[in-house]
Amino acid sequence: MLNFISDENFKKHIRETIEQYGEELQPFDLRRFNSNLVDPIKLLFDKNVYGFSWEELIKSEIFRQRDKSNNNSIGYFHQNIFRYIEGCTVPKSGWDVILRRAGGIELDGDKVSTIYVEMKNKHNTMNSKASAKTYMNMQAQLLKDNDCACFLVEVIAKKSQNVPWKISVDGQRQEHRRIRRVSIDKFYELVTGEADAFYKMCVSLPVALEELLKGVGKLNPKDTVFDELKNLSASSFELALYILGFGTYAGFNET
Repeated sequence: MLNFISDENFKKHIRETIEQYGEELQPFDLRRFNSNLVDPIKLLFDKNVYGFSWEELIKSEIFRQRDKSNNNSIGYFHQNIFRYIEGCTVPKSGWDVILRRAGGIELDGDKVSTIYVEMKNKHNTMNSKASAKTYMNMQAQLLKDNDCACFLVEVIAKKSQNVPWKISVDGQRQEHRRIRRVSIDKFYELVTGEADAFYKMCVSLPVALEELLKGVGKLNPKDTVFDELKNLSASSFELALYILGFGTYAGFNET
């Protein structure tokens, strides 16, 4: 039982996140597997370096492709849970989360009415150019609204923190007390007033997931890539992979 979100809304949000997996729960056939052109050379190195069987190799590559898309679903989970928490809104575009409080929000000896949030899943997901652009957007917001602060909230941060974001923009060191770098636990604390609110959510999550998926069985799509590759070349699996990636190249299209 969480104090800052009802059980009903928590389970509703988890269900909506599962639904975000959408197409990734559909089976992989050979066409889908190679839709972005796999690299046969890399797959051959992976197989031999890691000691995979051919079937394990294909399963691993399918998982990698699914996982890349599923990161967006987890981003949905972290952002949109705040739709159900008092004081927060999740706009359709622009800022990821906006926190407003009529009585003001205490912030490092300061007080503001609004906090605008850019949320990232991991601390190293932005390169220097993207970081500079985000910081300048925050500076522009402060110029438009002198009763606000801007947060870069990181789900997987290097450490628990709520500190001014120090950054280099066009070679100039920048720092402002109302532009801050905040770990997700500290943002939950600010929003809910509970220091361990994020911990409590994490503890509740597996219980709710198990309950929601009970009786559904494993969401285990029947992928056909391995069998289709075996049928692609009668001589060897290596050749099937080469045909997959290099089928129009000289030599490969003659085998």
